[in-house]
Amino acid sequence: MDSVATIPLLELAHARSGDKGNTANVGVIAYEPRDYPLIRDRVTANRVGEHFRGLIEGPVERFELENLHALNFLLHGALDGGGTVSLMTDAQGKVFSTALLRMEIEVPDEVAERVRGRGRVPAAGTGESP
Repeated sequence: MDSVATIPLLELAHARSGDKGNTANVGVIAYEPRDYPLIRDRVTANRVGEHFRGLIEGPVERFELENLHALNFLLHGALDGGGTVSLMTDAQGKVFSTALLRMEIEVPDEVAERVRGRGRVPAAGTGESP
């Protein structure tokens, strides 16, 4: 069996979130198309539901957008009624993307080495973001 490492999703993808009534909508997009299958296999609706246990009241739905190398999640019952009625600090669900990117997933060691530090700092020596 190949060696595996645990990394935050942040090193493989970026994300964006917002609200749709009482549902948070979170999109996760692979930085590189070659990492999409790994994200698709590891970031399941069940895993996302577990990651947000205690923060959402309903089910998690996942939609695959293979042509965009992305996943979209609907977190039902996440916003205490939604932006117009909720007293939550983040009633529009903007921080769910950041919270999801903190989820740790197992990847092969060679992937962990390749993506180390991505999503936090520019790539070494290039002056550009990865």
